[in-house]
Amino acid sequence: MDIQILKLDELYILNQCTKFLARTNTDNRHNFGQFNDDSIRAQIAESWRFPLLDTYSDGNDPVKSYNQNRVTFVYRHLGEKQPQSVSVVGSFANLYEAIPLQPVTFLNEPTAYYALTILVPKGEVHTYKYIVDGQGILDPINPQQVTLDNGQIWSRFFTAFCTQPLCFDDWEYVILKRLVNRLLPFRTKEGQNFIDRYYNFLDRQSKDNLYPYAYRLDESVGAANFIDNILAREENHHLMDYKICLAQIDRILRQRNPFIEPAIMPRELYMDLYNEMTTNIVNGWDYNQYNSPLYFLQLLRRHTFTGAFTHPKYGGNIGAAGWAYLSERYSDAGKTLFDWRQTIEKPLGINSDYHG
Repeated sequence: MDIQILKLDELYILNQCTKFLARTNTDNRHNFGQFNDDSIRAQIAESWRFPLLDTYSDGNDPVKSYNQNRVTFVYRHLGEKQPQSVSVVGSFANLYEAIPLQPVTFLNEPTAYYALTILVPKGEVHTYKYIVDGQGILDPINPQQVTLDNGQIWSRFFTAFCTQPLCFDDWEYVILKRLVNRLLPFRTKEGQNFIDRYYNFLDRQSKDNLYPYAYRLDESVGAANFIDNILAREENHHLMDYKICLAQIDRILRQRNPFIEPAIMPRELYMDLYNEMTTNIVNGWDYNQYNSPLYFLQLLRRHTFTGAFTHPKYGGNIGAAGWAYLSERYSDAGKTLFDWRQTIEKPLGINSDYHG
């Protein structure tokens, strides 16, 4: 597998990483319950940003290069003795091919950082490890980890427009999508008609531009997928909220109708449960395990509406359907008041100055 390595300005790398890694605090100020007390990540601001993910343009045809992300691996050395070699192996290349990271300097002086930037296609999930002086280690910064079928633990990252499930089992994802659909305007007859019209009336080129990474356009317009993405990264401290509450919701739904699976239960059952959650009084809820179903509902609302109307690269708003809904809904004298295409990069929009 051929890998394209990019040579980036060292100041770019330092500007991107030192804000988070150059602090000398030893307290666990960034632990909100997602880390063990002895984890170095608890001392790092926004450790989920690593490896660094950025857009890419080849300088000639930004549309042609749109389907690539720049991924910068950063290894920070702690201690007095510098390592002799630092490299990375991962599923984005031949698995046993170690690709060297280069020392990063500042004003010709060595720093604690080693870095490597490569191009990785959007919509992908990869695992990797660092090889430091011949010893394979997990990324000590990136909190994302996955256990493979052979029991080995590897670090993980994913690129923009990722639609592969990352955090949830199938049954959890089904319930999450049912709850999300209850919150969004697309669940109504008019909303579903819009979704159908928006997709079916696009020409082939528009579909190729807007839906290159979408495996399914449903009523949630990808909001459930967005939630899965952010819980794997920046909102990982809320993953346990979802795990606990989705399990409770599954149990309550099965108690109320033990004859069918939650995936195909009538919408009325979800509506009743939703209405109870708004009052913080849910029959059958285990308050000793999680004391506020209303708090979880508010968290779910925030994530859902953000996902439905965010940039599609974050996993939601599939095909920009959320923006198109706002564009059609808010207009004056036949002209939209929300012309999102003017401000968004090609090929999603028509702006030639912004590259996403």
